[in-house]
Amino acid sequence: MSIDWSLLFTWRSLINIIDVLIVAFFIYQLIIVVRGTRAVQLLKGIAIIVLIKVGSYFFQLQTVEWIVDLVIQWAVLALIIIFQPEMRRGLEHLGRGSLFNRKKKKKNPGEDLVSSILKSVQYMSKRRIGALIAIEMETGLEEYVNTGISMGADISGELLINTFIPNTPLHDGAVIIQDYKIASAASYLPLSESSLISKELGTRHRAAIGLSEVSDALTVVVSEETGGVSITQNGNLYRDLSREDFEVFLTKALVTEEEEQTVNPIQTFFNGFKKGASKK
Repeated sequence: MSIDWSLLFTWRSLINIIDVLIVAFFIYQLIIVVRGTRAVQLLKGIAIIVLIKVGSYFFQLQTVEWIVDLVIQWAVLALIIIFQPEMRRGLEHLGRGSLFNRKKKKKNPGEDLVSSILKSVQYMSKRRIGALIAIEMETGLEEYVNTGISMGADISGELLINTFIPNTPLHDGAVIIQDYKIASAASYLPLSESSLISKELGTRHRAAIGLSEVSDALTVVVSEETGGVSITQNGNLYRDLSREDFEVFLTKALVTEEEEQTVNPIQTFFNGFKKGASKK
């Protein structure tokens, strides 16, 4: 019996394969987004409700089935409310992808930013002065800037050091850097709810990881307990970096020659729209 291979490689078969791959991709992205968050426990609860529904139908438990059906009817609205942080993070994760990006030339910001951060972090690390510095990349951080004290100051190592000196008005919270200027100090960042974070890490590290989960910002953390220097970006934590590794990381991420950089034309359009509206 011969197999007609032409039936396997039809246009419809190709469409089905693409369909399955797209679904698998979105399931994989969903797992990445909810991994280590409270959503995992909530999904287990949903699985239990589904099992109760199947069991009540099989054993003809009409009252239980009626209650479960009522719960399921309101489940969509409840899931939107409960999973709002995870849904937002997932949409922002997709928005930072390459689907809506194009290329443009980016000017060299210079080495001043890196040298100022290196100088201040080295000073604070030796003296175990806790610090939290977030550097805006492509995703805007305006909502977090508004939670702190507006500064709009040029960056210098001395200013960063003075900001985090203990028992001063601005030391508690994060410094946010926008467009190579200190936009704000004492800003509040979102705390990560991931259960994968080590218990020995404090609020600064959890805030840095939380910001990296909802944006592509690069965040520098100096531990008040150990003086260790860490970096978070794109949901990843790089702990206790040496001075050399820290400098290499910053230089690679922040200092660029005249080269192409991906930008989002949709975001550019809305930024231009907001500027036009503010002029009016």
